[in-house]
Amino acid sequence: MTGIATKTNLLGQSRAQLERFFAEWGEKPFRARQMLQWIYQRGVVDFDAMTDLSRALRERLQAETEIRPPGVMSEHRSIDGTVKWIMALPGGSAVETVYIPEPDRGTLCISSQVGCMLNCTFCSTATQGFNRNLDAAEIIGQVWRATEALGAERRITNIVLMGMGEPLLNLDQVRPALELMRDDLAYGLAARRVTVSTAGVVPGIDALADGPGVALAVSLHAPTDELRSRLVPLNRKYPIDELLAACKRYLSEKRPKQSVTFEYTMIDGVNDAPEHARKLLKVLAHVPSKINLIPFNPFPGTPFECSPMSRIQQFQEILRAGGMIATVRKTRGDDIDAACGQLVGKVLSAGTRRALVQQQLARQALA
Repeated sequence: MTGIATKTNLLGQSRAQLERFFAEWGEKPFRARQMLQWIYQRGVVDFDAMTDLSRALRERLQAETEIRPPGVMSEHRSIDGTVKWIMALPGGSAVETVYIPEPDRGTLCISSQVGCMLNCTFCSTATQGFNRNLDAAEIIGQVWRATEALGAERRITNIVLMGMGEPLLNLDQVRPALELMRDDLAYGLAARRVTVSTAGVVPGIDALADGPGVALAVSLHAPTDELRSRLVPLNRKYPIDELLAACKRYLSEKRPKQSVTFEYTMIDGVNDAPEHARKLLKVLAHVPSKINLIPFNPFPGTPFECSPMSRIQQFQEILRAGGMIATVRKTRGDDIDAACGQLVGKVLSAGTRRALVQQQLARQALA
């Protein structure tokens, strides 16, 4: 058991990290490129199958390292084709990963934390509290597991970090995972096909701007600080003006042709009046923007209800009349609790986590 715990997990290491790793072993940089292709393009995690590596290197890798993605506790399939996996993590906790198929794309929604600390009042994930950050292997491992599970049946064309957690509060681990999503030797996705969604962590937006190119989505949900602070408590620290200034910096010179997607959950009687739409137009007038209107997805214990579709459409029409690109997100996977705002995963007590991890290690030892 000790050997399992102390092995270096090569999953989640970027190309630069793998090159440094192999250099320390006296190997050439091309070993990193070979490893990336085996893991991500071919889906191989058995070193013995990596036939273009020398036997001595394979034996050392087997002895000192591993390629360990998260386990799959369960899989749930919606009548609309959406698939949700509950991914098992060391310690007994779990996160949820969702695949949303569409005729022209396949979008994978992944998590970056176990739970969330931001306490957004309309989000089910917030009700369970915060446990820990995921490491890079656990983040990219969700993509690896989903790719394996889907096989030739479906193709992942887009990845969004819109699952459990706030990715910009875990940027040290999110960044190498993003690099692997973009790397041509791994998943090779274009910048516009990888999206990081944030509740508005301003320093994180600035830090993300210096990393691999990705699209930015911001959970806005209100056009005024007073209302947004009620829905998104983080707004008290980073109010709307500061948040939008960070968005403009993010686009600036490096991304002059991009826009920011602002997510706006439509909550009955809270933020869905025509006056809210008109204020939203004014607030976003000087930021290259797209608005994604999200019908609120209910969960047990919430005091909120979804806006009627007629009001959502009226809201959308006001935005469009003002020159804004505004879409209404189609609710997917709500019959398996996989819709936006419904992901809860599993945050366990310390005692329960210890018991489950012992069971998991015992099963690994017998495998």
